[in-house]
Amino acid sequence: MTRTVEQVIAGGGLLALDRALSLDHIAREWPDVAADQAQGRGEKIAAKPERFHVERGVAVVPIQGVLTANSVILEKYYGWTTYRGLEETCETLLADDSVQTVILSVNSGGGMVVGLKSAANALARLAKAKPVHALVDTVGASAAYWLTSQAGEISMTAGAVVGSIGVGVSVGAYAQPSGSGVQWYEFTSTHARAKWPDPSTDEGRAEIQRDLDATETEFHDAVASARGIDRDDLSARLSVTDDPRDGGAVFGPAEAMDRGLADRMETRAEFFARLVGEAMPSPKSKSRASMARARAAQAAAKT
Repeated sequence: MTRTVEQVIAGGGLLALDRALSLDHIAREWPDVAADQAQGRGEKIAAKPERFHVERGVAVVPIQGVLTANSVILEKYYGWTTYRGLEETCETLLADDSVQTVILSVNSGGGMVVGLKSAANALARLAKAKPVHALVDTVGASAAYWLTSQAGEISMTAGAVVGSIGVGVSVGAYAQPSGSGVQWYEFTSTHARAKWPDPSTDEGRAEIQRDLDATETEFHDAVASARGIDRDDLSARLSVTDDPRDGGAVFGPAEAMDRGLADRMETRAEFFARLVGEAMPSPKSKSRASMARARAAQAAAKT
């Protein structure tokens, strides 16, 4: 039976994903590696997906597709970013003295929560050592915005959107016999009711909400800290009404800048001309202070 990407990644786990902005991606079939290999279609799989490339001291790192913790299949078949891959990229760029500036090229509606915080922390460490700029063209939503927010500067192309700051989960409960006529029941051990919370009960819904809110708190903390926004003010900025609970929307460039979620609107050509031009000096001309900061960040990353 053919499964879609959404069916595989949902599975009851927390998602930081804007479904409406990810329809084309989540509707794709989950790659059938065994079938492709059996029928000699191995060329579908990229031998080694490019996680970044460097030009004149500027490293360009794509954040794209449905983001997962470490789905080698999705990374190889579709070229989508994984949190493990992004974390490894940050470590590589942090240690590379020839890289002066890092650009995040963002086009993603988000993805899974598991693994996300570690990747965002890796980006934050990198941004403390080297200038990190993000270009959202055309979507930087949910988990992708959590990552994007760690950049020192965020640019958006005309028509791009950012936001969808929040967390969701898809869960199910057996309310009636299945098609086979068998009623399914699920049990957990005595002290593990939170392992498989039942959304048909008040207790189950409370546990699901607790998990969602705990992750949302981490999301808000990360955005507020990286963007220099007062934590108590962030919820109001994200809301589309006077009620702070009405957050989770996405915003175009003008409104995103007004809310403190982005810094500039420019074309892709303008963005790269500005940053690659600024990075023209040879890496050898970097100041000792810059190199010291990079080495200090590397040392901190290992502790």
